[in-house]
Amino acid sequence: MKFINSAVFLMAALIFSAVPAALAQESEPVVIDEVVAQVNEGVITLSRVRREMKEATESLVQKGKTPEAARAEVESRQGELIANIINEELILQKGKELGVDAESEINQRMLQIMKEQGIKTLEALKAEMAKAGINPDELREAWRKQIVRDAVLQREVDSKLYFGFRSNEIKAFYEKNKAKFTKPETVTLSEIFLSFAGRDEAQVLEKAKQLVAQLRGGADFAKLAIENSDRPNVKDTKGKLQTFKMAELNEVFTEQIKKTKTGGVTDPIRIDEGIEILRVDDRTAASQESVFDEDEVRRAMMGERVVPERKKYLATLRKDSYIKISESYRAIVAPALREDESNAEVKKPTE
Repeated sequence: MKFINSAVFLMAALIFSAVPAALAQESEPVVIDEVVAQVNEGVITLSRVRREMKEATESLVQKGKTPEAARAEVESRQGELIANIINEELILQKGKELGVDAESEINQRMLQIMKEQGIKTLEALKAEMAKAGINPDELREAWRKQIVRDAVLQREVDSKLYFGFRSNEIKAFYEKNKAKFTKPETVTLSEIFLSFAGRDEAQVLEKAKQLVAQLRGGADFAKLAIENSDRPNVKDTKGKLQTFKMAELNEVFTEQIKKTKTGGVTDPIRIDEGIEILRVDDRTAASQESVFDEDEVRRAMMGERVVPERKKYLATLRKDSYIKISESYRAIVAPALREDESNAEVKKPTE
């Protein structure tokens, strides 16, 4: 099943699997867990670190390394791994402070998986996941961390960087890098969308075929769009969309668009939600002519600076936080944390 592969990949990268607790002898004190680091009000435990190391080792084995080589590499990078967990904890705490709510997006992802796999109920989805050895709660937690991380970095770093460039900087970058901003192939489209919701899919497809036949026979596109399209604003748009860069469209659309002449309509295109019928209103070919597009220039500038800016932001988060690393791990973790600090004036807690 399609979602199994993607979910397994996500879990291999992000999800913590359970590690059995060590049994102590009856005469020895039972140690529940060891605190590796305190991050503000949160703690990073040794069991969490070990789970991360186990996941990292398994990932390297999947990439072709022997188990022994994978373990050795992960152990040699334990300090870096703990530093990454500290950064992750800080971002999650910042997300909570900013009020980032990941639950609605997580639920949408679950619903999308159900649509793609033809699964009708949440209970059935959980059963399929269980068959594949996937814990839905762990998957949701992995998604939550990913969504919060993306939201915090987008809000606190990426968007500020994108909108922070001055006009003279943008123009200077464009003039220096004109070869990067050549004219792309574009297409202007209109659509009639037929939803599957509450309908027999075969009947929806048959209706789409009939509409295509009418359009190719000379029927008025706007009239048929208003009468048949399930887009809520179709009376205002009359089916008209916008101009798209071909390179940014999904291949399920470009495959049909490429073989459709300007003014013509595509065959019915099946997507998850229903059927699309597209009319190619206009198209422009790509060329080597340089074209100034402020959004593209800003994105290119951001792409060159976003990695160091994110590191700088994490260093600033650490500066403004209480971080206490256990004496047993400070020697291997501190150098990894200092690595990003050349981009910001940051003093590490000395406790």
